[in-house]
Amino acid sequence: MGFTCAASSQSPPAPQHLRCDLVLNTSAVSSKGMLSETTLEAARKQPADYQFARITSVQPAFSWEVDNRVAQVSAYRVLVASSPQLLAKNNADYWDSGQQQSLHSRAIYAGKPLVPGTVYYWQVQVWAEKGAQQPFSETASFYYGDPDPAELFAYYPLRADMQQPVLVKKTGTGTYFLDFGKDALGQLHLHLTSNVSDSIWIEVGEAIEKSYVIHTSPGRNIRYRKLALFVEKGTHDYPIHWPADLKRNSRNPVLMPNYIGEVYPFRYVALSNFTGQLDAKSVTRKMVYYPFDEQASSFTSSDTILNQVWELCKYSIKATSFTGYYVDGDRERIPYEADALINQLSHYAVDAEYSMARRSMTYLLYHPTWPTEWSLQNVLIAWNDYLYTGDDLLLKTYYPELQKKILMPLAGTDGLISTRTNKQTDEFLMSIHITKPFDGRRGLHDNVDWPQTGNYIGPEKEYGGETDGFVYRPYNAVVNAYYYRNLVLMQQIAQVLNKPEDAAFYERNARQVYDSFRAVFRDTKTGLIKDGDSTDHTSLHANMFALAFGLVPSEDLEPVKQFIKSRRMACSVYGSQFLLDALYDSGMSEYALELMTATTQRSWYNMIRTGSTITLEAWDKVYKPNLDLNHAWGAAPANIIVRKLMGVEPLRPGFERIQIKPQLGTLTSASLNILTIKGAISVNIKKSDAEFRMDVTLPGSTVTDVYIPANTTDYQLFVDAKRKSIEHKNGFYKITNVQPGKHTFRVKSN
Repeated sequence: MGFTCAASSQSPPAPQHLRCDLVLNTSAVSSKGMLSETTLEAARKQPADYQFARITSVQPAFSWEVDNRVAQVSAYRVLVASSPQLLAKNNADYWDSGQQQSLHSRAIYAGKPLVPGTVYYWQVQVWAEKGAQQPFSETASFYYGDPDPAELFAYYPLRADMQQPVLVKKTGTGTYFLDFGKDALGQLHLHLTSNVSDSIWIEVGEAIEKSYVIHTSPGRNIRYRKLALFVEKGTHDYPIHWPADLKRNSRNPVLMPNYIGEVYPFRYVALSNFTGQLDAKSVTRKMVYYPFDEQASSFTSSDTILNQVWELCKYSIKATSFTGYYVDGDRERIPYEADALINQLSHYAVDAEYSMARRSMTYLLYHPTWPTEWSLQNVLIAWNDYLYTGDDLLLKTYYPELQKKILMPLAGTDGLISTRTNKQTDEFLMSIHITKPFDGRRGLHDNVDWPQTGNYIGPEKEYGGETDGFVYRPYNAVVNAYYYRNLVLMQQIAQVLNKPEDAAFYERNARQVYDSFRAVFRDTKTGLIKDGDSTDHTSLHANMFALAFGLVPSEDLEPVKQFIKSRRMACSVYGSQFLLDALYDSGMSEYALELMTATTQRSWYNMIRTGSTITLEAWDKVYKPNLDLNHAWGAAPANIIVRKLMGVEPLRPGFERIQIKPQLGTLTSASLNILTIKGAISVNIKKSDAEFRMDVTLPGSTVTDVYIPANTTDYQLFVDAKRKSIEHKNGFYKITNVQPGKHTFRVKSN
């Protein structure tokens, strides 16, 4: 049988069928296989130059992917050795776990102390559920380094791809225009043959004014730069060094590592006053990004706009990973919790990569930003990490910090929290690591959406900013919806960590907040959610967050859903994540698809129409004049398509139990391939009035619940060509405990 092996970090694509996929703890292996002896000493001296993680945990965690012909595993055996020759004989001089009874595809190192500066090799063997012994996997390797107290979790060095332009156009005497096809954060290298020694002009930019002309004034933060370069007669190489952004650096951004150097976002290049010949090999862009597996995911459907939106969002995740952290884009290069949450979910959807999210979250715990809700997003990020990886180390390590980030000291007697009741003491702010004011204002401030203000008039009605006219009161419905969700998740986290008293405490508080939320924020006449405790105004945000976080009871669902639908996309690209989640979770799939495929100014297609190849910070410059063109918090459709439209989500941590619940709306076909910690999942759907057919491939050692849409009683269900008598509920047939492998589900008219 085949394995793909991993030790705690997503790795680059592996040769043949060996693939090392993710970080589970603080260890990782290289999917490039074994390091040669000639490179071993160099790797010890300069590990950042090699594409494998530097492991520092004294107890690395290993994981592996089981062939989908194995329904369940019953035991494993891990070998760790100092040389591949030992493993070739099934020997281990550092750790032989022996046969360990376990249903999980994970193991924690328990061998001899690992020596820093050493490359280790490992392999795994499993036993199937009936005791059938499987052969050992191929060998994988990892580098063990000295512990770094500032980096508790392993991560990979940044990568750089050398790219040539897709278009070279001579536009006049000595002038050339070049297009690299997509925007990227990178560096520029020229290889020029000049007839004379003279100065030339180099222009780089993200936008064009007209055909073959780079826009010199594209917007406040849409990039354009012009540089002079002296070229010598003959053939020479000219690496272009970008100057430091002093204004940005004064705000303490994430800095580029020395082994990479400064980067700049650009798609287009223009040269002028050049006396010589130029072709595609003369100008090279070095695109910088975190290791990314292009083959890990794919999606296509019957809607061409949706397909373009998917590609836009998928590329955005790769292109904005240039610092190794989830940052807000090039303008600030600062991690924000809201960016990190959407980045995390979308990164998980397009690549089985988990280390970057962990690194970003641990940074944000100690470098928080000012919005109240964004402090409350730390728990959501932590829970996503556990749900998608199955590893509880992050929860264990940062449980005390997560308890502080839910902001319980701001609660009143009814359990609801407020930032405006003089509870933000110095002690409280220090406990959540806020040490300086924002814009001269001290402490946390309720956000709701961003930007909060602005009187922008466009084709669609505006109410100022992106908050749908939200009325800020001492007690805020959006903030308390987040707070309720935090309490629910903290109860579950406490249960995972075997803290029953804590779990009971959070459950009691969640019940109190649920009741108080209804008493304070529910409009008794309409059933809608009001913005605050002393206003009758109802906004999209108050209602969509309440719906997304489970605060709308069944009797109020219809009025809330209809109100949300009436507001259209009256939120920012950030708010769209929660709007779409709420729509799909409440059965409004056709409307959700309508929003994702819209061609209005507030749409992802508008980003494409304006010429951007990375998602924007806002829907358009009309709504945020200082936007930049490289914000992955605008890439929500990447995860919404996977999690909601195609319906692939983990029901149990680490995808041990999977849910596939497609909600295609008006689509007639859709095909998805994704990679998870357990392996690859594929879902292919075709539907017509007469038949719905779904073919799936499920990874080994998993169990899946499959939902098949059922709109009427005049249809028959077939599973793998066998008719099944299953009653459909809430518009779906539910087939439980589907085993690994390939399956076909069909619903045909009588």
